[in-house]
This record gives sequence, C-alpha cells and structure tokens, in this order.
Amino acid sequence: QVQLVESGGGLVQAGGSLRLSCAASGSISTTNIKGWYRHTPGKQRDVVATITRTGITNYVDSVKGRFTISRDNAKNTVYLQMNSLRSEDTAVYYCNAFFGGRDYWGQGTPVTVSP
Repeated sequence: QVQLVESGGGLVQAGGSLRLSCAASGSISTTNIKGWYRHTPGKQRDVVATITRTGITNYVDSVKGRFTISRDNAKNTVYLQMNSLRSEDTAVYYCNAFFGGRDYWGQGTPVTVSP
C-alpha cells in the first residue's frame, strides 16, 4: 500500500518561511515522488515544484528563487523549503507521486500567509 503524508504547513506572516515534508511509505520510494502542487478554492491544483529521478528540479515562475524542493532518500521524504512567503502562496499543498501506472496524492497540508 502506498501512502504519502504531508506535514509542516501552518500560519506564517508574509516574509516568513516554512518547510513542508512529504513522507512516503509502502511500496513507493522518494524517487517516485514527482513534486509539490497547491490548490486554492475556485482554482485548479497547480504545480509548484518538481524533481526528477536524477534530481533535476523545476519551479513555477512565481516561486523561483524563494522555494527549494529537495529529497532525502534515507528518510524517504521530499521537502519543500519556502522562504519569503507571500499572501498569494496561501493554499493547501500536496505532494504527488507516480507509481505502478497511476498518480498518488497525500491529504495535503494547509499554508496560510498573513499580510
């Protein structure tokens, strides 16, 4: 059974930082985790950052220079370090993995950035 569990969200003031974690368990490994997405009410779930099996990273323009995605294979965890947070970063953040021909999602962790 595959499970992804996100954590690390919360309330932070604009300009602050948070580190999100996505812990993988079951048959899945961290190299199956593709990246982080976020969702705000009334909008579709959008990609924030991705990481390939070989560690190549990509970011949506709005977070470049502020967010960093990384992977710790020993801990089976993928992180999203978020710095210089803005109110528009407020969303529920999800990690996504692809394994056995299908996508997997965690339950999400909410991030609220106050002005």
